[in-house]
Amino acid sequence: MIGYFTKHSASLKDDVLAALTVALALVPEAVAFAFVAGVPPTVGLYSAFFIGLITAIAGGRPGMISGATGAMAVVVVSLVALHGIEYLFYAVILCGLLQIFTGVLRLGKLIRLVPHSVMLGFVNGLAIVIGLAQLGSFKTLGTNGTMTYLQGLPLAIMGGLVALTMAIIILLPRFTRAIPSSLAAIMVVSVISIGINQYAPQTWIPAGQANVVQTVDDLVANNLRAKAVQEAAAEAHGGIATADAHGHGQVDIAVLEQKQIDEAVASVTAVDEPLPMLFFLDSRYTLAPLTWETFFIILPFSLILAGVGLIESLMTLSLIDEITETRGNGNRECIGQGAANIVCGLFGGMGGCAMIGQSLININSGGRSRVSGVVAAVGLLVLVVVLKPVISMVPMAALVGVMFMVVIGTFEWSTLHTWNKVPAGDVLVMVLVAGYTVLFHNLAIAVLLGIVVQALIFAWNHATHMLADIHFEDDKKVYQLHGPLFFASISSFRDLFDPASDPPVVAIDFYFSRVYDQSAIEAINRLAERYQQEGKTLHLQNLNPDCRRIFERADHLAKVEISSGLHYHITKTI
Repeated sequence: MIGYFTKHSASLKDDVLAALTVALALVPEAVAFAFVAGVPPTVGLYSAFFIGLITAIAGGRPGMISGATGAMAVVVVSLVALHGIEYLFYAVILCGLLQIFTGVLRLGKLIRLVPHSVMLGFVNGLAIVIGLAQLGSFKTLGTNGTMTYLQGLPLAIMGGLVALTMAIIILLPRFTRAIPSSLAAIMVVSVISIGINQYAPQTWIPAGQANVVQTVDDLVANNLRAKAVQEAAAEAHGGIATADAHGHGQVDIAVLEQKQIDEAVASVTAVDEPLPMLFFLDSRYTLAPLTWETFFIILPFSLILAGVGLIESLMTLSLIDEITETRGNGNRECIGQGAANIVCGLFGGMGGCAMIGQSLININSGGRSRVSGVVAAVGLLVLVVVLKPVISMVPMAALVGVMFMVVIGTFEWSTLHTWNKVPAGDVLVMVLVAGYTVLFHNLAIAVLLGIVVQALIFAWNHATHMLADIHFEDDKKVYQLHGPLFFASISSFRDLFDPASDPPVVAIDFYFSRVYDQSAIEAINRLAERYQQEGKTLHLQNLNPDCRRIFERADHLAKVEISSGLHYHITKTI
């Protein structure tokens, strides 16, 4: 799959056509993540526009697509539920400031610390999450007001159109590359779906749906209706309990549900909303007070949003780098993401970051330059504001088929037959990161957890690699160390020496070793004290300049004699 991606070379036509494909795929994703975050669909759509446009211009990775994401939405939903949407905009702005601060400090290069096992777990877990998220498109509004899976003929039609979409994406490049196969698949399946919806018998239409083949409009309307039914049922049950306690009559749940359904669907649509404006000029929102109390309310959420956004963006950047065999700029990406979130927050958005699924659609379709990201963002806005009738007819089956192909291209299938060929620790980290991503949908915590576990495994393995070659130079006994001396190898280091039996002069040769931390300094200091108690002298020799500086700074902690050495095995770190 990576070989297939790298066959594309950059061209304006490919960038524009790829961007149109991405714009179509962004609509249902942005709407779905808005529902997850507990905000109106327009907030998700306009957030995707601002994030996508600004990161395409100012970000560090041409060809990468950003927008409103599920990783950010799961953080936003808690803030909105606890304090209200008016606090969300401040949190997103502060998130952007923190991300810019990270880029200015050039901390984006820390992505190099992510091990390959964590990267594999990340992409595999995210591929599974993307795949499972598409199952929601196989649901319709049931008679009980909840989303239920399609059955019978509607399910067969949906599955057939998804399969057709995937077949076109796979087979079309064998005949022509004049048009991205994903865009061609969406167009062909859309025409077929329009025909089915226009001429199919009414009996084929599943309950709770306006068309045989679910469109983007159907998805939005069904989710709105399901949400309204849940709210109406909760309110009605509460009203009945109160009425019974006071001896009054029952509430008509069916009437209440229908009333709230109509109000919800009428008040929240993707086209009737005004264009985005600065949130403090929007009469729909009540401004949160600019106080220290507000700052401390939003600070924890902003820190999490900034961390989640940067980790997912930088991980996606690394993946696109590998696929395209080019190199992005991590620090510039941090600044670009921060600027995008600041603008997004000012215009009443929910924030966002890089989207691995849409980025792979863009790369697969031939998008390579910043033009593709800009056109995708502008195309999304045009679809939402101007071409609503067009986007309303796009079937979810076509978009689901495209996303399933993204899943196939994202998942590292090689990991399935290499588990018995790589270290067990790496397998554990891959499974841990992928499993945490699938279960909790928190990519930042999954990556950080993987890095921590991989670091612990590394430390454990190197803790037992502290060895020493012993030889004598005149009347001096020399321990030539092999292996890093740090907190985990201290125990092995101490076991190497026997102060009671050693001669009066002992030297530790660091030609093949290095001192890394305070634990190592303290261990050497205590060893020197033991030799001093025996009336013997301990020398350190062949310390490289970095290690010498460590001891010079810690002269009040460690009292040892450092012998001059002319040769250093480990070079100075730059």
